[in-house]
Amino acid sequence: MLVYILFILGIGLIVKGADFFVKGSAALAKKLHMSNLMIGMTVLAMGTSLPELVVNINAALQGNADIALGNIIGSNMANIMLILGLIAVITTVALERSVLWREIPFSLISIVVIFILANDVFFNHASENIFSRADGLILLVFFGVFLYYLILLARRHDKTEDIEVKMYKNWQIAGLMLLGLVGLYLGGKWTVDGAVHIARLLKISEFVISATIIAIGTSLPELVTSVMAALRKNVGLAVGNIIGSNIFNAFFILGVTFFFHDTPFSAIANYDLLFLFISTLALFFFVFLDKKHEISRRNGIFFLLIYAGYLAFLFTIR
Repeated sequence: MLVYILFILGIGLIVKGADFFVKGSAALAKKLHMSNLMIGMTVLAMGTSLPELVVNINAALQGNADIALGNIIGSNMANIMLILGLIAVITTVALERSVLWREIPFSLISIVVIFILANDVFFNHASENIFSRADGLILLVFFGVFLYYLILLARRHDKTEDIEVKMYKNWQIAGLMLLGLVGLYLGGKWTVDGAVHIARLLKISEFVISATIIAIGTSLPELVTSVMAALRKNVGLAVGNIIGSNIFNAFFILGVTFFFHDTPFSAIANYDLLFLFISTLALFFFVFLDKKHEISRRNGIFFLLIYAGYLAFLFTIR
C-alpha cells in the first residue's frame, strides 16, 4: 500500500517541484539581468519538461530502459492525441504557418532519427539494439539545431517580450529552488520505484506503466494549461508549446538519458514509434488539408479515438 501512495505522491512532487524550481530560476535569471528571450528559451521552455527529464534520468541510472523510453513516447502521444484532441473538442484550433511547415516536420524527423538509432540489428547488423552515448550525442546535436531555430524565430517575432516573471526576495528564490530540487529528486525516485513495483505486481511491462500513468502524470501541467487556454479561446501559443515539447522530449531528454547510460531497445517498441509517427503525420495532414489550417472538433474526436486505441494496444498486446 505504501508503494502506491509514494508512487502517486512521487508524480505530484515532480510536477510541483518543477513548478517551484522554474519560478525560482526565472526570478533569479531576471535578477541577473538575463533577457526575456533567454529566460523564455531556457528556464521556461525547458521547465515544462523537467518532470519527464527527472523520471528518465532516474530510470536510466537504475537501468530501467523501458521506463525511460516509455515515458517519452507516452508523453508525446498524450501531448498530440490527448491534449490536442481535448483542445480541438473544446474549440477550433488554428496552427501558425511555422508550426505546420517547420515544427511538425521537425517532430516527424525526431521520430525517424530515434527509429534509426534504435534498430542497430537492422541497420548496422549489430548483435543487439542499444542506445549508446554516441546516440545520445547525435540527439543532442539535433536539439542544438532546433534550439538555434527557436532563438531565430523568437528574435524575428519578438514574442518573448510578453513573458511575465514574478519576482521574489533572495531567500524566497533560494527556498523555491531548494524545495523544487528536493521535490524533483524524491518524486523521481518514488515514481520510478513505484512503477517497477506496480508493473511486477500486475505482471505488465514497465513500459506500459511509464507510457500511461507516468506519461499522463508528467504531462499534467501541459494538459491543464492547454485546456484552460482553450476555454479562454487562446490556444495558439499552447499548440506551439505542445509540438515544441515533443521535439524537446525526443531530442534533449532522450539525448541526456542515453548519454548517462547505455539503454537497450526492445524491437516491440517499434510499434509504439509507429503509433507516434502516424499520429504526428495525421496532425500534419489534417491541418494541411484544411484551408484555414485548423484542427476541427471532428479531428479532435478522431485524435481521442486514436489515443484510446493506443492505450488498448498497450494493455492487450504489450
